[in-house]
Amino acid sequence: MERIVACCGIICSDCPVFKATKNNDEVERRRVAELWTRQYGKEYKIEDINCDSCLSTGTRIFSHCKVCEMRKCARERNVENCAYCEEYACEKLSKFFDEYKPAKEVLDEIRASYKRDLSSGRVCESSAR
Repeated sequence: MERIVACCGIICSDCPVFKATKNNDEVERRRVAELWTRQYGKEYKIEDINCDSCLSTGTRIFSHCKVCEMRKCARERNVENCAYCEEYACEKLSKFFDEYKPAKEVLDEIRASYKRDLSSGRVCESSAR
């Protein structure tokens, strides 16, 4: 499966909600709903466990992604993810990185590659949008 990176740097394609959706796996949906209900103290139902990634323009987006400030900002700025933003890494994103360091590593890697491509002329500023 192709790696899908969320606006914030989380790997959507590794998310159990995304995987259960792509595989149309009711057993996995149930497992994730039960696990996350216990883990996060919010009730999740099987029908909540559906997502085509936060990059999707469709309606099948996980509840947290629908209200995610970083996703909203990236969409408003018309960037694929936060690594392509001229204000990288903003305060919102930095606070998120304090809680989830792997996302920072992912976006830092993308940002470094993007900067190399820009300086070598392989891409132009607007190509990440």
